[in-house]
Amino acid sequence: MTIRVLLADDQEMVRAAFRMIIDSQPDMRVVAQAADGTEAVDRARELRPDVCLLDIRMPRLDGLEATRLLAGPDVPDPLNVLIATTFDLDEYVYRALRNGACGFLLKDGAPGLLTEAVRAAAAGNSLISPSVTVRLLAQMAPHRRGPAPSEARPDRTTGGGRPDGLIEPLTQRELDVVRRVARGRTNEEVAADLYVTLSTVKTHLGNVQRKLAARNRVEIAAWAWENGICQDDPA
Repeated sequence: MTIRVLLADDQEMVRAAFRMIIDSQPDMRVVAQAADGTEAVDRARELRPDVCLLDIRMPRLDGLEATRLLAGPDVPDPLNVLIATTFDLDEYVYRALRNGACGFLLKDGAPGLLTEAVRAAAAGNSLISPSVTVRLLAQMAPHRRGPAPSEARPDRTTGGGRPDGLIEPLTQRELDVVRRVARGRTNEEVAADLYVTLSTVKTHLGNVQRKLAARNRVEIAAWAWENGICQDDPA
């Protein structure tokens, strides 16, 4: 199947460059472009592309608010939104993830990273630029350790399944997986670290998503950093 992509960026040269990269892939096609956030939301709702690739700073409506309208916790049938930006700012990442983005890229990344992120988003997975994953998520962590997973209360989970609390405690092995996911490890790397099979890692991640009511591994990682799960982890 061909992955249908909507591009939204206020710079025509950026849109042209991204379109060239995406359309060069045999399994991808740009189906629409937008120069501002309002147009992006309208076109996305009309066409329902497989992936919406949004800039942050755009006229009329910025990419973060557009993300909330397309993929936020109150959206009944959310789209897959991937953020691509020049601005490596912590608050942007935090808001993007909270607003439902399933990936966050810097525009100066390699073309291969862009196409990998588009494929991941289309498959319901997540990808954040490796150059920013650990630093940005780590800086979301509180200055002091938050409650341990077994102490987190289910009623801290907010509407839309955001991972602010636990439905039930995580096992030690699930915590091992969560720590590595929060460090930006792939499933294959987690399996190698823990000497388990790839299917075992996927099973643990599925259990973690259910217990956190998280929609993807990005939300799992954000929850881990916010609650101090990684602070003593030397990995």
